Parts: sequence; C-alpha cells; structure tokens
Amino acid sequence: MEITIDKNSGYCFGVEFAIRMAEDEMTESDSLYCLGDIVHNTMEVKRLSKLGLKVISRDELENIHDTKVLIRAHGEPPDTYRTAMRNNLELIDASCPVVLKLQNRVKVAYDNMVEQNGQMVIYGKPGHAEVIGLTGQTKDEAMVITNEEDLDKIDFSRPITLFSQTTKSTKGFYKIKQQIEDRIHSKNQLEIKDFKANDSICRQVSNREPHLDKFSRENDVIIFVSGKKSSNGKALYSVCKEANARSYFVENTDDLEEAWFELSDRVGICGATSTPMWLMEDVSKYISTIHKKSKIRV
Repeated sequence: MEITIDKNSGYCFGVEFAIRMAEDEMTESDSLYCLGDIVHNTMEVKRLSKLGLKVISRDELENIHDTKVLIRAHGEPPDTYRTAMRNNLELIDASCPVVLKLQNRVKVAYDNMVEQNGQMVIYGKPGHAEVIGLTGQTKDEAMVITNEEDLDKIDFSRPITLFSQTTKSTKGFYKIKQQIEDRIHSKNQLEIKDFKANDSICRQVSNREPHLDKFSRENDVIIFVSGKKSSNGKALYSVCKEANARSYFVENTDDLEEAWFELSDRVGICGATSTPMWLMEDVSKYISTIHKKSKIRV
C-alpha cells in the first residue's frame, strides 16, 4: 500500500493566521477567550483548549468584562464590536482579510440596494459564523439561501444582489446564479440588468477543487479528513466523492475502517482548509499500521 498526503490540503491563510495569533497570545497569559470555535475541527479545538483557549458564545460575551477576546477568521457583525466597547473588552482580531473585504463589499452593496428598494441575498449556510458576520452588515435584512427551494423567499419584481459565503462551492454558487436568472426570465417582472451576482468565494478554496478532483482520480482510495461542522469540508469532500466513489469522510482515526483498504491500494489523504496537517499525518500513520509494508509520501 502506498499512502500519499496531499501537500495542498490543510489550513488556508486565514485559519493559520488566527491559530498563530491565539498561540502567541497564550504564551503571554494563562488563558484567552475565543468567540466560537476558532476552527471547525474538533481535534484542533481540543488541542488549543489544553493550552488555555476558552470558547464562549455570543450570549456569554455579553457577561464578561475587562479581558481579551479573540475574533476568529470567520469575522463578526458590528454588534460584536459594540459589545466589546461597552464591556471594555480588548479584541484580538484575527478576522481573515478576505472576509473583511467581503463584509465591506456587502455593506456598500446593501446601502445601494436600500436606495433602489432592492434585496440582498447571501448564498451560504444559515447560522454559519461567517454568514452571521455578513448579514450583520445589512442589519440582518439579507436573505440566506442554500438551495433552489429557498429562492421562493425572493421578490422577483425588485432588484437583487447576490453574494456568496467565501467557503461555498463554486459550482453551487453558479448553479444558484443560473436558477435566479431562469426565474427572472420566466416571471418577466425584473430586467436581468437589475440582478447583480458577485462571485465572492475565496480562491484558496475554489482553486483546491480542480486539484482535489485530479488527486482523487490518481488514487484508489481517498480519506478526506475534516471537522463535521466545516462547510468548506463538505464542499471539498463532495468534489472527491464525485471523482472517486471510494472516498471516505473522517474526523479522526476513530472513524477509519479496515475494510476500506486493500494491500495493493494507493491511498490519498486530503482535507479541508480547517484541517491541521498533524491530524492528516496521524491518519496516515494509523492506516500504515493496517498493512505493515505501506509507504508514506507527503
């Protein structure tokens, strides 16, 4: 058996930056609050909690004062910053620059839509941390859609501006875009020029899709390592599964099954932008114990 770890998998810049900021801050103090899981990976959250990172909710944020709180890469809505000022909290802001730029674009577009009596639409996962930050730029008036059924929320007689959560599938975004255009044509109430679609998917995410398609076809078995909460993980795993039916989603070594592997298999290990390299290496080492003659490549 030959085992290869995909060198292009693992943390994106935003997640790596946030984790480094947390680790640096905790070298100077015994503990640090973090608003929500710093990354959608349970194993990494557990590792950092042992170093002193304490995860809190937005409700809990209202009740703490005079301390430091880390803002993770997903970004936050304006209300969070107002709470920080009110409670004398020092924010360690690790918001991803890509997300911050998108928040500004959404705010500007929302102001324009208000003037035109238009609508803001976000293609993303309802309740996702990044989506909460984006809708916060619109006073929570933006509609969040995930599939064609959600398009029933839209008033197709008024202007529409569409953005995407940065970690969604490119294929999914353009499918939604086309479905909106189809409805505009069929209803004949709105001119197509009044629909503005903005591909705001992070290219560190979208550029991984063609690579993972190729990687999945080059190997007999694909082990995709990701946290179950990761939207990016679900999107990238679907690329692997479509390219290779023998693709399996695991959170850690506990999820691996010996029946998935044959001695002659080429096994590819890859992961989401929220998957640490050390975890993929753990998975690789575990698989190698199934067949002692395995060769590990990175």
